[in-house]
Amino acid sequence: MIRIVTVAILSFSFFAPLSAQEPGPDPYNVVDWMKPFSQEGFAWGSHPGVFIESDDRIFVVQRGEIPLPDPVPPEFENWVGSIGMSALRETPVFRNCIFIVDSRGNLVETWTQWDYLFENTNGPHKIRISPYDPERRVWVINERRHQIHVFSNDGEELLMEFGVAYEEGADERHFGAPQDVAFLPDGSALVADGIINSRVVKFDSSGNYVTAWGTRGDQEGQFNGVHAVATDANGRVYVADRNNDRVQIFDSSGVHLDTWGGLSFPNDILITVDQEVWVADNQPPQMVKFDTDGNRLYSWMLNSGPHRFGEVHEFAIDSQGAWYGADNVLGRSQKFVPKPGWADRSLLMSQPVPLMENGR
Repeated sequence: MIRIVTVAILSFSFFAPLSAQEPGPDPYNVVDWMKPFSQEGFAWGSHPGVFIESDDRIFVVQRGEIPLPDPVPPEFENWVGSIGMSALRETPVFRNCIFIVDSRGNLVETWTQWDYLFENTNGPHKIRISPYDPERRVWVINERRHQIHVFSNDGEELLMEFGVAYEEGADERHFGAPQDVAFLPDGSALVADGIINSRVVKFDSSGNYVTAWGTRGDQEGQFNGVHAVATDANGRVYVADRNNDRVQIFDSSGVHLDTWGGLSFPNDILITVDQEVWVADNQPPQMVKFDTDGNRLYSWMLNSGPHRFGEVHEFAIDSQGAWYGADNVLGRSQKFVPKPGWADRSLLMSQPVPLMENGR
């Protein structure tokens, strides 16, 4: 989604020193990574999600595959955005919506048995695994179906669904275009619900409704576009309030704790094992680092050059310090590695929160 905004001149005295607001050099290099595997005449569609279970099992979700023009333009580089934004407006074929690659970009699995779940929708939205789940169940958000699907780790079973298919609502059983999910150590799940609704919904470890908070608006505790949710080691809940250009922080019961402004269309939040709070901000695309007190520490731009993004929709970090970003606008996922000799290691993303041992 692209939104045109008028950016007001803000005072950042409440957030971080002016120097931290100014983007610095990019500490990463983009590398050639994912190998194309679409059928001839097709390319990847929108890539809204990426999640790393291990360095050799990286989940990617896409909004179907896009038919290429005939003849294929010479500027085509195996991602549909390379031949212009109009190509992404072609009607996709909902195929290979969930697939798995390794850290070298080789295809490992495709979960084509679940492609039917995304017909008559705009495709999957984000993908997650709880770090507190020994079974490593795979959660996929299906925005237009108003559901979240929970699969077994091997993709063989659809274990659970939250929400009612194609029924919009704002009660204990329904969602209104959910966007994301995050988890707490007790096994409870927090759903960013989302675009039609303006709330966070909490479920216990058995999938039972617990509570919800938030209404539409721009005051503290209100939302306009709940697009991402994440948790830190102390159980605080971080919410990307996208259309209000901010991140809000709550306790695990929904009590408002803090608000961080100075953003422009934040799409995703990732909190590392060292409790760095990384935000994918998107107008223009950039990565922004905060600490858990809301101090803005560093940022760099991703809006030009061979590594450019149309929009960083979801991102992830592997155990080797590389980060991966899914681009739902240009239709590709990219891998970035630290630049050789980069001196200030504090500007790099630290290790991801480890997943529990797989119980398979």
